[in-house]
Amino acid sequence: MLGFLKKLLGGGPSVDLDAVMQKGAVIVDVRTSGEYAGGHVKGSVNIPLASLGAQMGKLKKDKPVITCCASGMRSGSAKSMLQSNGFEVYNGGSWFNLKKYEK
Repeated sequence: MLGFLKKLLGGGPSVDLDAVMQKGAVIVDVRTSGEYAGGHVKGSVNIPLASLGAQMGKLKKDKPVITCCASGMRSGSAKSMLQSNGFEVYNGGSWFNLKKYEK
């Protein structure tokens, strides 16, 4: 029961993003262009969630994708969209937590 609650509340086992980055992952920031301009992970790609469906072709399926936004909500939606289109994708949560992966 405890494991279920942790998973439900987001406290379950997390993905090793270091290992995903070593596979050549692309960080996709799904915040608006204005939010992105206010600060972002250097080397990330900005594709706002509202236009992700139309701009998905900018991404290649041969590399994993890590989505991020302000809090993790929009990046979770983006993860679902990309997964349903055949991408290997992980929700990185807040962009600020991914700054250590700057290129």
